[in-house]
Amino acid sequence: MLEELKEEEIVNKVGGRFKLSTLIQKRLVQLNQGSRALVNVDTHDKMSIVLQEIMQDKIVLNMDNEVESIPDLNAAVAAAEGPDLDVSDL
Repeated sequence: MLEELKEEEIVNKVGGRFKLSTLIQKRLVQLNQGSRALVNVDTHDKMSIVLQEIMQDKIVLNMDNEVESIPDLNAAVAAAEGPDLDVSDL
């Protein structure tokens, strides 16, 4: 078993063991289908890559139980907020 899975930090970061296992499984599928890793690690072990992505806050499980990378999430938030307006623009 990988050492990261023995610690509660990764479980708490994701929000529970069920969410953690779902996130790991879905991200492993993405990597096996050719998605690029979001972290630089010295291994080809996909499980280790996924765990590092989680620990480095690169991926999350969204409300639809889909894997979402943080840059994608930040772009979605920025788009939802609308344009930046200055009072002088009014």
